[in-house]
Amino acid sequence: MKPKILCVAGPTASGKSTLGMALAEKLHGEIVCMDSMQVYRRMDIGTSKPTPDERAKIPHHLVDIREPGEPYTVAQYAEDVRRVIDEITGRCKLPILVGGTGFYLRALTHGLHLGGVPSDPKLRRQLKAEARDADGRKRLYGKLKAVDLETAERLHENDIVRVSRALEVYELTGIPLSKQNQPKFDNPYDFCILGTAMERAALYRRINARVGKMMEDGLLNEVKALLDEGVSPQAQAMQGIGYKELIPVLLTGYLLDDAVLDVKRNTRHYAKRQLTWFKRDESIHWLDTANENTQANALKLARSFLEGIEA
Repeated sequence: MKPKILCVAGPTASGKSTLGMALAEKLHGEIVCMDSMQVYRRMDIGTSKPTPDERAKIPHHLVDIREPGEPYTVAQYAEDVRRVIDEITGRCKLPILVGGTGFYLRALTHGLHLGGVPSDPKLRRQLKAEARDADGRKRLYGKLKAVDLETAERLHENDIVRVSRALEVYELTGIPLSKQNQPKFDNPYDFCILGTAMERAALYRRINARVGKMMEDGLLNEVKALLDEGVSPQAQAMQGIGYKELIPVLLTGYLLDDAVLDVKRNTRHYAKRQLTWFKRDESIHWLDTANENTQANALKLARSFLEGIEA
C-alpha cells in the first residue's frame, strides 16, 4: 500500500499555514514546507515563515535548509522531500505538505520531466548570460511566452532556471516543452490535495494587509541585513517578492512607498498565477477559507482519505 500524503496548497495569503497547523494537530501530522522561499535561512519576514512557537508545537521540515546565496532547484527539493516523507512515515506520522509552490507539488505528483531533451552547454551559457539582469530575464520570459505560452504561464519570469530550460528545449527541438512527450510516472505516494481559496477581492485585501504587516515587522531591515552580509542582489533567493522590490530602496534611493506598492501588486499577480496553476489540477478539493467551517470540512475530507472512504 502506498504511503498517504496530505497536501494543503493554494495562493499566498489564502490560509494554508493555519489550516495545515490545525490538521497536523488533529491528525498527528508533521508539516513539510512546500515553499521555494522558506528554505532560506534568515529570510523570515518576507517569506511568512512559521514562527518559532508554531515550529515548537508541530515539527516543520525543509525550512531553513539553505543559505540565501545558494541556489536550490526543484530536483533538489524532490530528493529532499522524499527523504523527509520516508522519515515521517517511518515514525507512523502523517506527512502534510503545506505551501504554494506549484512546481514542487507537480514534481511529486507527476514526476520531474523536462522533455527528455539533452542539454546543450553552449546554448545554456548563452541563455544564462542574457539573464544576468532584470531586463535580460524579462526578454527571455517574453521569448518563452511567444513560443510556449502554456509553460510561461506556470513560471515566473525570475525563475530563470526553468525559463531557460524551456527555451532550450524549444530551440533544440522546435517543439514547446508543454508539447513534449512525457514518460509515464508511477507515483510512489497516494495524495489528497486540499486547495485553499477565497473570493478574489477578499484575497487581495489579505495580501495588502500582509505586506503592510511585513513592513511593520521590519522587512526592509531584513533585506538590508542580507545585503550587508554579502548576499548578492542577483542571488536566486533575492529574486523573491518582497526582496527584489526593496533592494533598489537600499541601493539606488528608490522611494520606499513606491516599492511597497510594487510588493503588493506583484504579490497579487503572483497569487493570480498560483490560482491559475492549481485550478488546472482537477484532483484538488477546494475549500473556501473565509468560511468558518473550513477546518471541519478539511478534517472530514482528510479523515475520509486516510480511512480509504470516498468523500
